[in-house]
Amino acid sequence: MPSYAYTALDARGQEVRDSLEAGSEQEAVAALRQAGYYPTSVMEASKAKAAAPKAAKAGKAKSGGKKKEVSIPFLERKTIKPKVLMIFTRQLATLIDSGLPLLRGLNVLGKQEPDPVLRKTIGKLADTVQGGSTFSDALNQHPKIFNKLYVNMVKAGELGGVMELVLVRLADFQEKAQKLKNKVMSAMFYPIIVLVIAIAIMAFLLVYIVPKFEQIFQDMLGGKSLPALTQFVIDTSKLVQNQWYLIIGAVVLVFVGLNLAGRYPKGRLTLDSIKLKIPLFGGLIRKGAIARFSRTLGTLVTSGVPILQALNITRETAGNVVLSNAIQKIHDSVKEGESIVSPAERSGMFPPMVVSMIDVGEETGQLPEMLLKIADVYDDEVDNTVAGLTSLLEPIMIVFLAVVVGTIVIALFLPLISIIQGLQS
Repeated sequence: MPSYAYTALDARGQEVRDSLEAGSEQEAVAALRQAGYYPTSVMEASKAKAAAPKAAKAGKAKSGGKKKEVSIPFLERKTIKPKVLMIFTRQLATLIDSGLPLLRGLNVLGKQEPDPVLRKTIGKLADTVQGGSTFSDALNQHPKIFNKLYVNMVKAGELGGVMELVLVRLADFQEKAQKLKNKVMSAMFYPIIVLVIAIAIMAFLLVYIVPKFEQIFQDMLGGKSLPALTQFVIDTSKLVQNQWYLIIGAVVLVFVGLNLAGRYPKGRLTLDSIKLKIPLFGGLIRKGAIARFSRTLGTLVTSGVPILQALNITRETAGNVVLSNAIQKIHDSVKEGESIVSPAERSGMFPPMVVSMIDVGEETGQLPEMLLKIADVYDDEVDNTVAGLTSLLEPIMIVFLAVVVGTIVIALFLPLISIIQGLQS
């Protein structure tokens, strides 16, 4: 029977480290809970020994090189990474599920949290809860870390007495949402890298190579006219050399203009509409948005949040104005006592399959479960689309790179043919 090293808290909140024999990790956790302990870490003894030297080194580094933390208010980071928040949520769910009171769980996590922003926030949460406020009210005081979805789900968990279950759902939701975001970003990463490489190669050829060939042509052709393609490349080279600041300024102006447009409702709506219609990527963005909508609404309703409130939260966290407007119409329809299906179908945002599944969910009284199934289906759709895009974009970007570089090379070699023919004659 394998041996498991564990770290746990006793009834007084004191940390205990020891080991015990058990058939599996789950059996070890169950045995500890039966003995009156609240396990925070359970690991096979062999793995724990392997991890011990690293932990000791980290401890020495922390104790030996303690420096006074200097914080400048306007430079201080006020947000945390989604992965950090997901780990905190899952750890808190584990502690509460083990029977540890909320306040003590927050104190335990606050002591071991490596992220300084979250550590400071956990301390404030513990102080607020100790002062008599609910956990959801404490979370609501830190909107840059805990969004409305997080706060309302915790509130629903408090009212229903299922806080640990809601926290587990929140952690699962955050994990899947981050995976979905990473998949969409990975699909866009490859073409951006190839485009940057193409621009770098083109700039090098136009700034350093083309001027040298131009001098050769002037010396050997004696002022004769050059082929149209060659002349175009030379003119472009001169533009890049002499007016480079205008080109950079134009690019910066475009980015600033798009950023400013995104701050106004009409501009944001236009940009988000264009995103959904971009060739190749529009379908991927739409599928990602539908998966996010379905998972958010399904998770909220499953956790006990009222449907109208859940729709409002989903609208605010949609990430796309076109989808937000569609959700607003659904909200207004439900408020008037109608179904979700009709406005969803009229919006044009949701494919027929999604509308049909929502319709079945409403008829059978299993709308939350059906929404989560839609989210799973569209997660798989995003996977397949990303795989298809990657295999499609590779040859397209290679051809694009070859055309860009090949055009410049051909333009430079056309006059050389005339020079060689002249030398032969």
